Amino acid sequence: MDIQRQRKLFDRQAEKYAKRVGKRGADHKWRKRLLSEAEGNILEISAGAGTNFPYYPGDASITAVDFSPAMLEKARETAQKENKKVTAFISGNVETLDFPEHSFDTIVSTLSMCAYPNPDHVLRLLSTWCHKDGRILLLEHGVSSNRVLAKLQDAFDPVFTKRVGCHINRDLMTLVHQAPVTIQREEHALFGAVHLIWAKPNP
Repeated sequence: MDIQRQRKLFDRQAEKYAKRVGKRGADHKWRKRLLSEAEGNILEISAGAGTNFPYYPGDASITAVDFSPAMLEKARETAQKENKKVTAFISGNVETLDFPEHSFDTIVSTLSMCAYPNPDHVLRLLSTWCHKDGRILLLEHGVSSNRVLAKLQDAFDPVFTKRVGCHINRDLMTLVHQAPVTIQREEHALFGAVHLIWAKPNP
């Protein structure tokens, strides 16, 4: 999908995303369990409306990236409401950003690998930007391990891509296993379509 069209899709969804902040939806327990291990200088890619901010420790220093200006505006409001220290709000495409190597203690991506044109490239960048002894925390969705559901995902993927801006049938675990990271722990839910991943960059 054209990046400009994709940005417009997410701009239009910013208000809806903002209303979810602080809600105890189905993903609350996953975010809480995963992000309890975030610490230090945190980079969050595709930060959206700041849904993850309530789960970060009070002393965290956060760099929030998103290519949707409307989402970042909502994220600013969330940071203020949650009294979280966000040192930078960066409006830009993660695939084209250039942070120094080993800049962050923790890098977080939640439900964003579905939207990037080149998720394999993004995963390589995360490994480069993370401290050698840091953590990469992922909460992502992809194709189900259930064959029937997987076929439905394949069938409806074009609709989701056009209307929501994300793919629902990516083989997320294969992407992660092929990335220059070491998986330390992984959990799966919803018929293998949702993945919680604790990883570190390869040396």
